[in-house]
Amino acid sequence: MMHTQNKQSLRVELHCHTSASVDSLVSVEKILSRCKTLGINKIAITDHNVIHAAQSAKAMAPDMVIVGEEIQTTKGELIAYLVSEWVPPGLDPKETIERLREQGAVISIPHPFDPFRGKDWDPGDLEGLAPYIDAVETFNARCFGKQANLTAADFGRHHGLLETVGSDAHTLRELGRATLRMPDFSDAESFRAGLRQAEKITQHSPIFIHFYSRFAKLIKKFQKAI
Repeated sequence: MMHTQNKQSLRVELHCHTSASVDSLVSVEKILSRCKTLGINKIAITDHNVIHAAQSAKAMAPDMVIVGEEIQTTKGELIAYLVSEWVPPGLDPKETIERLREQGAVISIPHPFDPFRGKDWDPGDLEGLAPYIDAVETFNARCFGKQANLTAADFGRHHGLLETVGSDAHTLRELGRATLRMPDFSDAESFRAGLRQAEKITQHSPIFIHFYSRFAKLIKKFQKAI
């Protein structure tokens, strides 16, 4: 259910992908336009293992865009916000976190208990990382069913972590499926403070959305082949 907007709060989308990700075909320009239509005030562009599209979007809409990155470690994925320097994939989780900390980024774990996408994390891995991260994604609109998100919420509460939510949008129709209503922020400190006060506005995406990601991968493989 949508809630009345507080004049001092923003609607924030914290997880989306552009055509810079292997599994999306959506341009930065279309994402920014769609955000304006939906009333999304800030959006974190969190492409897989790259930040160049997010940086381009930031140049186009500096007040709207948060530069982020969804990073594949030697285990599972981490998601970072307010990224200023690219962190390559394939590093140990602790080294990835160290590189993000050095640049003052805010760190979360996306969909950690999704049996299809969080399978690279062992329970012990997550327990060991909890003291070194800021947040956990407690609702991902692409998760099948409720259990993965509920388990993530329990994990976050147990470890005293902040909560993020994400549409994990790879298509325009997914944007806005999971957003936060939170105070404005300009840096890591005010971002964390805002997350403590944030109100979740969430709904699941339909299962067939995943086929668009597979289609995008096929299209890109075909384009490389010709």
